[in-house]
Amino acid sequence: MKKIYVLHENNEWTIHLHHRLDELGLPYEMWHLDEGMIDLSSEPPEGVFYNRISASSHTRNHRFAPEFTEAVLAWLEHHGRTVINGSRALRLEVSKVNQYTALNTAGIETPKTLAAVGKKQIIEAAEKLDQPSFITKHNRAGKGQGVQLFHSLSALSDYVEGAAFDEPVDGITLVQQYIEAPEPFIIRHEFIGGKFLYAVKVDTSEGFELCPADACSIEDMFCPTNEPEGSAPKVKAKFEILTDYYPSFIPAYEAFLASNNIQVAGIEAIQDQDGNVYAYDVNTNTNYNSDAESIAGTFAMLELAKYLEAKLNGLHLTT
Repeated sequence: MKKIYVLHENNEWTIHLHHRLDELGLPYEMWHLDEGMIDLSSEPPEGVFYNRISASSHTRNHRFAPEFTEAVLAWLEHHGRTVINGSRALRLEVSKVNQYTALNTAGIETPKTLAAVGKKQIIEAAEKLDQPSFITKHNRAGKGQGVQLFHSLSALSDYVEGAAFDEPVDGITLVQQYIEAPEPFIIRHEFIGGKFLYAVKVDTSEGFELCPADACSIEDMFCPTNEPEGSAPKVKAKFEILTDYYPSFIPAYEAFLASNNIQVAGIEAIQDQDGNVYAYDVNTNTNYNSDAESIAGTFAMLELAKYLEAKLNGLHLTT
């Protein structure tokens, strides 16, 4: 029997999809790819294979999940199986260098970025960037891992040479132009089936941890805004789904996804003081925040489950 197969390495990030697939009565299996074995001489089962492997897998002690998943995807694609977010998507998921070059190829602007291996080279990259403020981040990351803001070369040098330096799992540190937004937020654009679904405004006033998944959320998702003394504080959601939002660059984002064979993704973008928009992260293991969705009345995991159902129903069995 043909099924939906979900390739992943984090049970907490698949539970909502699990529930939606159950809700629709769809046949499925969860393939946890932290460890495993494949017989390359065998044929994969019939079905739709949805890849949800994350660049941050190593932070959960699943160091080689992306590498093993790449092997599984090669096996599936060799046999012509229907794969959602296949090997090209995985390649972009685990490398921001690949993301930025692909975005630039599609004519989408990204912050100026230098990639460096070695502590001396990180300092040299910042010197060459020649910006008053800049950030460092890991090439293979997730959940804001490795993101640090610096306002001087001396501060960067102290960090790189100090005990707090966070070595990237692939050895590549990015030194990037700091985009200062007029207000502390970014916009994450969600796509299913390569088409724009909705955008979520993410409050960045508390830092760079921007993962919208419920499992990533800070203990208290809401923070008080400043109110006059004596008045009851209002609360501001960290994640807010926007209505009547369709900027002119959405078709370019969709074209980028199509050209890179990515069906499900979240693209994060930030606007600078002059109104220029920069895309700076492509997340092909996209997650959704249930509190924001409940307020907006739209549910991306349900839409994703329906998309997988449509792909499953459109299969023509090879045997």
